[in-house]
Amino acid sequence: MSAPNSPTQTGLFRLPDGKNMIFTFALVSSLFLLWGLCNGMIDVMDKHFQNELNLTKAESANVQFAHYLGYFLMALPAGWLARRWGWKGGIIAGLLLVAIGGFWFLPATHIQTLSEAGKTSANTAFVAYLLGVCAIAAGLTFLETVANPYTTVLGPPRYAATRINLAQSCNGVGWIFGPIIGAQYFYSKNPQIYVPYVAVAIIVLVLAVIFKMAYVPDIKNEDDFQLDDKTPNVSHSLLKRPHFLMGVAAQFFYVAAQAGIFGFFINSMTVDKKTGFTMLPQIPESWGNGILKSLFETGADGKLHVSDAGAATLASAAFICFLLGRISGAGLLKKFSAHKVLGLYGILNVVCCLLIFANFGWVSVFSVFASYFFMSIMFPTIFALGIFGLGDKTKKASAFIVMAIMGGALLPKLMGAIADKYDMCHGFIVPAACFAFVAFYAYAWPKFSNAESLHGVKTSGGH
Repeated sequence: MSAPNSPTQTGLFRLPDGKNMIFTFALVSSLFLLWGLCNGMIDVMDKHFQNELNLTKAESANVQFAHYLGYFLMALPAGWLARRWGWKGGIIAGLLLVAIGGFWFLPATHIQTLSEAGKTSANTAFVAYLLGVCAIAAGLTFLETVANPYTTVLGPPRYAATRINLAQSCNGVGWIFGPIIGAQYFYSKNPQIYVPYVAVAIIVLVLAVIFKMAYVPDIKNEDDFQLDDKTPNVSHSLLKRPHFLMGVAAQFFYVAAQAGIFGFFINSMTVDKKTGFTMLPQIPESWGNGILKSLFETGADGKLHVSDAGAATLASAAFICFLLGRISGAGLLKKFSAHKVLGLYGILNVVCCLLIFANFGWVSVFSVFASYFFMSIMFPTIFALGIFGLGDKTKKASAFIVMAIMGGALLPKLMGAIADKYDMCHGFIVPAACFAFVAFYAYAWPKFSNAESLHGVKTSGGH
């Protein structure tokens, strides 16, 4: 016989009034697929501009800066508008803004054509593309500000972390296909950056129509701390919640680590054409004649190396590790306390980064892929822990946590600067420090929140 409030009785997606929200959950999860696809393309764009404009790694990190700047600038307005317009209105607004950013890549491409004709500078074209990146990110901010917390209220509160990780698994699928698309359009003989972004713009317009017609109820989160009744000053109320404040900081450092590792993945797998440094040991010549030959090219030294397009394809393999981590992590979070799983994964990622820093050849290469697996649950789990028990203030709190994504704009530039001065392996000391903070937050969360785990689930008994 099932225990009270077990998943078999309540269901992951059943509300207290008995309504099953699985269709709404599936529809919202499609948004996670969308921004995973967009982020996956962004993550393989750095090396393209390094090659085309002869940028340093620190300079090419401006792609991440523009992307996460969009999140920073739009996070609070998105939270405010979501509170006024509700969950559905916030989602539709985000989709329309993503469409605007996608279509902007058409004039940006025209500006690049002018720069190639000598009528404007290459830097002007670069800035034009960065504007499109920033606009899309601003739209994604609406979607993340709304969709992340919305998944936590589409069923029993005790399974909030499980639902958000399931939804984020769709994000992982999008991230797998993003680099594949990027490899086709960014590293071909005639790069056409605008094509995938215009396609995204058309798709999101269709999604906006579907959401307009769909059932997306405005459900409130539980108010475990009674913030709804204490004071109209929302920010003041949130400042009294250490688990929220430290959650914002943890998200800042996590996204900083993620953006750095994702953005410099191609650099990690290829030869630095300026210094000749590579993390990879000697690649057997036989690999260049088998099914993997499309990944390699013969370098100036006559040896086989991973090409830029090949590394972009390998990024999809890394995101498969990421997706597997999300799927398995969702299962673990049903059995074990969310903060304990997050803490363990944080420590394991510190180990991965230190192994990369030490440059142990293939061990370091495999550690890059392992880091994707252990990063998988971090964003959604930090999100769920940070907004725990905030009731009607969840949308406001969500905006601040999304705003913390600004870490992805700042620290990758530091990682790139270290890599420029030393080598790519040394740059991984930055994400190592970031993951250490995430682990600290996770293990200290019960003290910050005065709860044993999400909604009082005992840490010894799991979910």
